[in-house]
Amino acid sequence: MLTVALPKGRIAEDTLAIFRQIFKQDFRFEDRRLVLESGDFKFLLVRNQDVPTYVYHQSADIGVVGLDVLEESGLDLVRLLDLKGGFCRVAIGMRNEDQLDYNKPDIVVATKMINITNRFFSSKAISPKIIKLYGSIELAPLVGLANMIVDIVETGSTMKQNGLKVVDTIMESTTHLIANKSSFIEKKPEILSLYSEFEKIIRDGGRI
Repeated sequence: MLTVALPKGRIAEDTLAIFRQIFKQDFRFEDRRLVLESGDFKFLLVRNQDVPTYVYHQSADIGVVGLDVLEESGLDLVRLLDLKGGFCRVAIGMRNEDQLDYNKPDIVVATKMINITNRFFSSKAISPKIIKLYGSIELAPLVGLANMIVDIVETGSTMKQNGLKVVDTIMESTTHLIANKSSFIEKKPEILSLYSEFEKIIRDGGRI
């Protein structure tokens, strides 16, 4: 049996739709259940940011997660396939009237993505003060808590509505199929078989 960690929401729904397409079975979570067992699969419905953790600790053999979440986790996992869906950017945002200057002293960044932010600024030999927030990150520059933010951007409309603009892109992100390293060895035929089916769908223009 393969255990699959899925993030709650649209990605889980789209992934289960692909499983239904491949295996001709009705994979659906009932009510508010977090575990679904059907045939040779067990699905776990978890918080998006927790998918890499479940896979890393082998509570799940494989998972579907955004590259941004995977990079932020920093966990050593097998990256099987880019599923081409869930496109977004990790970007730097500032107030409309401000200009980006990496040489400015005392840069303060508000973000929930501490690791990605640290790596990006370290690559530029910059050591900003980083303030971790869990939500409403756009508010930080408006009240003087930070000079800039690092956040997920899909359309950019949330920043625009709050008087911010995107000034730089750190990375682009899409959904990825990942695997636990031990599971990949122990269950290699099953995982590669599933990989092959997913790869065909992606090659034919599908996405998750």
